Order: sequence, then structure tokens, then C-alpha cells
Amino acid sequence: MQAAIKPFDPGAEVYIPEGCYITELSNSATDQQLSIARVRVLPGVTTEWHRLQGITERYVILSGEGRVEIGQLAADMVKTGDVVIIPPMVRQRITNIGLDDLIFLAICSPRFEHAAYESIEDKY
Repeated sequence: MQAAIKPFDPGAEVYIPEGCYITELSNSATDQQLSIARVRVLPGVTTEWHRLQGITERYVILSGEGRVEIGQLAADMVKTGDVVIIPPMVRQRITNIGLDDLIFLAICSPRFEHAAYESIEDKY
């Protein structure tokens, strides 16, 4: 890995079928240990149930209000500054319960790869 500065590119945001918008901020084969994505969920939207194989994911809530469901924990409210920790293979989804976009960082270790994503929407 080499030192780098990666400017934010708002035009790089893409919609994904999970039900949210993603901007990959740092996800490279040259940095296998970690990836960082900016996630945006529109008001009233709930992302699909899913889990990640072999990846621990952390949400750092930047703005908005949500209700997060992870594993067997009771659904809980999240707001700016909160951190959610999701171990590998633990089901997860989040709902934007506010009037504004819910925006958070998704920090994955090791780095996120699409092959690790498993939709389990039809199981719940």
C-alpha cells in the first residue's frame, strides 16, 4: 500500500438493488485490510436483509435517523455519531425513519467484495 489522498466524487454514487445508494470511498486490491463506502438511504426506505461472508462491517452514522436490525438483537434507533458493529454472517438491514436522507459510512474488514454479499430477504 502507498500513501494516497482520494478526493470525494459525488458523481460516483450508484444505486444498488439492496435499496440504497453507495459511493465507494476506498476499496482496492492494494488495501485488502479495509474498505470504506458512503451509504445513503432515502426516507422511508428499508434495505433488504443480507449478510456478509467473512467480513465484519461497521456503520458510522453521519446524518439522519434510522432503525437498525442486526442478528437477534432487538431493532434499535441510530442517529448521528452512533456506531453499529456487524460480525460476519450476521443478518442486517436498516430503515431510514427520518425526513432527510440517512447517511453513514460502511467500513468493512477485510475489504468488501461483492462475492461476500448474500441476500437473505426471502428468508425473513
